[in-house]
Amino acid sequence: MTSASGTRGGPAPARPGRTTGILRRKSVEDSLAAADDPERSLRRELTAWDLAVLGVAVAVGAGIFSVGATAAANYAGPGVILSFVIASVVCALAIMCYAEFASTLPVAGSAYTFSYATMGEAVAWIIGWDLILEMLLASAVIAKFWGVYLSDAFGLFGVDVPTTLTLGGVDLEWGPVLVVGVFTALLAVGTRLSARVNSVFTLIKVGITLFVVVAGFFYVRAENYAPFIPPAEAAPQAARLEQPLLAFLSGAEPTTYGVVGVLSGAALVFFAFIGFDVVATTAEETRDPQRTIPRGILGGLALVTVLYVLVTVVVTGMVSYRDLAQEESPSLTSAFVLVGADWAGQVISVGILVGLTSVLMVLLLGLTRVVFAMSRDGLLPRGMSRTSPRFGTPARLQVGAGVVVALIAGLAEVELLEEMINIGTLSAFVLVSFGVPLLRRSRPDLPRGFRVPLSPVLPVVSGLACLWLMTNLTALTWLRFLAWLALGVVVYAAYSYRHSVLARSGAGR
Repeated sequence: MTSASGTRGGPAPARPGRTTGILRRKSVEDSLAAADDPERSLRRELTAWDLAVLGVAVAVGAGIFSVGATAAANYAGPGVILSFVIASVVCALAIMCYAEFASTLPVAGSAYTFSYATMGEAVAWIIGWDLILEMLLASAVIAKFWGVYLSDAFGLFGVDVPTTLTLGGVDLEWGPVLVVGVFTALLAVGTRLSARVNSVFTLIKVGITLFVVVAGFFYVRAENYAPFIPPAEAAPQAARLEQPLLAFLSGAEPTTYGVVGVLSGAALVFFAFIGFDVVATTAEETRDPQRTIPRGILGGLALVTVLYVLVTVVVTGMVSYRDLAQEESPSLTSAFVLVGADWAGQVISVGILVGLTSVLMVLLLGLTRVVFAMSRDGLLPRGMSRTSPRFGTPARLQVGAGVVVALIAGLAEVELLEEMINIGTLSAFVLVSFGVPLLRRSRPDLPRGFRVPLSPVLPVVSGLACLWLMTNLTALTWLRFLAWLALGVVVYAAYSYRHSVLARSGAGR
């Protein structure tokens, strides 16, 4: 009698990379084979252009009109331009690591799948759990802000429409529910269709951004760039748990501006780029992934960097960073108002709404692809990973995720947990960066469509840089993050460890 491996009698030989218990690893071959399961497979429809647009879509939202101004006002002055350059270099290092992994292992799941192949099941579970946190909260926060900006836009254009409904004594914001519902439906009926709709929204918001930049250049004055890096000064004291972790542990006196301010500004603006890890979750839906994924991800990052630098050059040239620091919420709109161009508020409000729309769609896509991959591996209930024969998407999972996101965004004050998105993303960046040299060493035979240059030096530098950025998050964020990890360990021990496909197949026992 022939076994599943094709040998006569005895157990099937272990695939490369497998080991025991919580350290058991899913081989690259097994991951690629799982993607061919007709009941749990995704259609390969996306091109390099689609991936580049997805990257721009998820990274260019409301933040492009505010994060540069905030960093200039509170941290770096005009030196925030250098902050963006530093942040983009760090992000490029991490994204190159993602590109190598995704071109080697073009399967849904992003950092979760990559960690499963290099560091074992327990680490993969934790990073998958982090990614769920990142994308669930990010989707809910973006949907919440979409509702807020919709209300603001109504006010700017003189339209009186209530954005909150009272149902059974519960206040429900209908804006977030509406936008989540529309794009959940689009994603459920086809990734290619939703990518086309996303392309339209992305082109509109890039056009609005460029229009605002060109208009802003007419108000730029050279004297506003001096001093380019303002001298360091003492920063206002914050509550101990709201200080960056490094300052909390060291007891150092916080400062702002100067070289330290430029680096702190880089830590802040880095989060303008974090959405690129979401693009890697579409690896299983990409045509010719060995060539398409590196081109799409890195091309999108280049476009986003140019846009953010242009906006920052304009906002710091229009008004002094000192004037921006006097504003309650510094933004590009603040700069236009300060120079008397109030009309810009209406244009920017439309740009923000369009921008947040495309960000939300990509995040909803990424959330379901991570849950899909974990479900297919048995770490979450397997039924969640079934795909629709008609649409080639995990339609039921997409609808379920949309309902959860809509309820959180419509009912909860989820924006209070915004920093949790950042720490979840950075933890994924760290593991992917360190995973590249590990997979190079364990599986040098694998074909790689893209290779990070100067490995292992650049991947290790990328991982350390992301760790440093994590220490700039507040101690309170770290405490919440550790609580989420503790919950994840409980779920893994109670369910995932025993129901894992590897555990049930006897691999690693």
